Amino acid sequence: MASTSIPGENFEVRQTSATEDWHPEPSKSLPLDKARQALVDDIIALYSCEPTIERVKRYTPDCVYDDQFVYANDRYKMAGQWFALPKLFKESKNEGYEVVRSDDEVIQFKNEQSWTFKVIPKTATINALVTLSLDPETVHSDFIRVKYHKDQANDKDYSHEGLGFTFKKWQADQVAKHMDSKEVEYFEADKTAGKEHVRKYGDGMGEAPEKNFQGASFQEERATSGPEFTISDHKTATKAANPIPEEIKRDPEDQELSARSGSSAKQALFDKR
Repeated sequence: MASTSIPGENFEVRQTSATEDWHPEPSKSLPLDKARQALVDDIIALYSCEPTIERVKRYTPDCVYDDQFVYANDRYKMAGQWFALPKLFKESKNEGYEVVRSDDEVIQFKNEQSWTFKVIPKTATINALVTLSLDPETVHSDFIRVKYHKDQANDKDYSHEGLGFTFKKWQADQVAKHMDSKEVEYFEADKTAGKEHVRKYGDGMGEAPEKNFQGASFQEERATSGPEFTISDHKTATKAANPIPEEIKRDPEDQELSARSGSSAKQALFDKR
């Protein structure tokens, strides 16, 4: 089930919030149909240290995963992250989630997850805003797939710049390569999936409008505020803001991608990006 649409980088949703409190209220969660609920169930299972090949197939080969510790820009690297979690954590328990947006573009939910380390008997509970940008080719199918998975732990978005981002990207690149896992090897062909240059934004506020994430009220706000920034609009705007020829904007992998195509897991749960 190959995807012929544009690579995952084009599906990033940019956003900030007036608050960094992502504590979910499950009773206020928006209802989901069967196919969407199945997708969310699989994503929650991945967060809960229950990876399977079928669950990782929820992502397109050219997907992007973006959180405060990781930037993985294909499904092979993504598989490395999910299958590494059970090696690092004794348990990961979902404490609840609240769906605040569900439409043809994204499913978005506040998530609370408790992580218990293997090496030290300590549990950390993390609240985050999870944004799943949906694959247009499968959005109305029984098996919906994800193009861009963003996990935000505070009110700011990610700049994709600086030493912190360099580490995020390096970590994702290394984990999959060094995993001794047949499940990760299953996705090795995805290393050659379509990629584009990393979008860079200067800081966590760049191209990231403030939004209200209050479930039903958020849906009503979107319905009355006019058309939202579309994927095609975003592609045009990010290219204008980050012109590809600027070599200083590229890291070594970006330059390799240009030449070739012409175009961990969580390590410190107490740090903010």
